[in-house]
Amino acid sequence: MNRIAIPLIALCAATAPLQAAEIQISSPGPVVELNVNEVVHSAPDVAQIGAGVTTRAPTAQEAMRLNAQQMERLIARIKALGIDSKDIQTANLSLNAQYRYNNDGGQPTFIGYEVSNQLNVKLRDLKRAGEVLDALVIAGANNLYGPNFMLEDDAAVKAQARKAAFQRGQAMAEDYARMAGYSGVRLLEVSESVQSFGPMPLERGVMAVAAPQADAKTQIEPGEVGTGVNITVKYEMTR
Repeated sequence: MNRIAIPLIALCAATAPLQAAEIQISSPGPVVELNVNEVVHSAPDVAQIGAGVTTRAPTAQEAMRLNAQQMERLIARIKALGIDSKDIQTANLSLNAQYRYNNDGGQPTFIGYEVSNQLNVKLRDLKRAGEVLDALVIAGANNLYGPNFMLEDDAAVKAQARKAAFQRGQAMAEDYARMAGYSGVRLLEVSESVQSFGPMPLERGVMAVAAPQADAKTQIEPGEVGTGVNITVKYEMTR
């Protein structure tokens, strides 16, 4: 795993009490405030794929019936690939009237109804991501988005990034104290925010797809995802 550190620095002198989380903190000495970001990169272990079916028909009932038939086949195929039911979740079901708009500014013409049903599918075997995408299209999916790669449990890498950020912040505060003629520092305040970084997911929307050719295989590369911890630390310079 690699780490990227991006420190942002602000130095100030404080003679009045500091206020943090509604607690008054006395700091007779000058205060150094540091913003430190640490990002740990690692291989993802799960991916989320969006798959769905869009159908159109003259009536709402017919559009819903056709969509239900195709979704039944699609879900059956997903489960046949070994994906557990807990990893299949309906993300969106919509029914909308469709109109044809005229260039002459006249009243639009009603042409029927469109139903879109979207699933979120979690993949745990990333080596099969391309195979799964191809199988979904063959099974009837006519819109896809993703994959979006992630860590299912990022607690360990968050802890790693947090420790590195805190150690760097303390070392930097000590450096500033020495440069200012002080011998040490006293921690006053710590705050944290967490970020996740990875390949940008495709916009959630309909993307029409065609069935792959028999000799064409979809290639998916998971790359790495980043888990970052950003901390703000305040230290009082001490003699």
